[in-house]
Amino acid sequence: MNKSLISIALAGILTISINPANAAHHDPLSACVKAALAKHPGRMDSLSYEFEDGKSQFEIDIKGNDGRNWEVECDASSGKINRIEREISAGAPEFKSKVKVRLDAALKIALDKYPGDVINIEYDLEDDGEISYEFIIKTQDGKTIEIEVDAESGKLAGYEEVIYRIGN
Repeated sequence: MNKSLISIALAGILTISINPANAAHHDPLSACVKAALAKHPGRMDSLSYEFEDGKSQFEIDIKGNDGRNWEVECDASSGKINRIEREISAGAPEFKSKVKVRLDAALKIALDKYPGDVINIEYDLEDDGEISYEFIIKTQDGKTIEIEVDAESGKLAGYEEVIYRIGN
């Protein structure tokens, strides 16, 4: 975890410990970090500030003490968790047993809609059991976006604009 991320996390912990009853009201980031780590204890690897469906959110990536990689999305206004995804490998039984759309086809779907350079590819198990490909794309107009393509249907399943990211 880099120094900036450590500073943010420490500030959040101090805010929560000083006044835990009002942490979510006054500091949604601290409330998000606390809720994410309570749900999945471990090491916070990165923090992103994003817009999805016109709403701002924090995305907290955690390397869990359980050995799994978790992605927790949290409302930036309220500090409440919106969604949790688990990052898995393409060969994981949960992914492999359900996948119907190949990676190259999913990538084409994403890039046809949002042309640009692919920065990262992840395989996700959604909190509702759905599987998806997640592509981080640097678009031709300079935006960084996360696009999800449902790995069973091939439908675009999510769009998030990343405003900033701290960590890996």
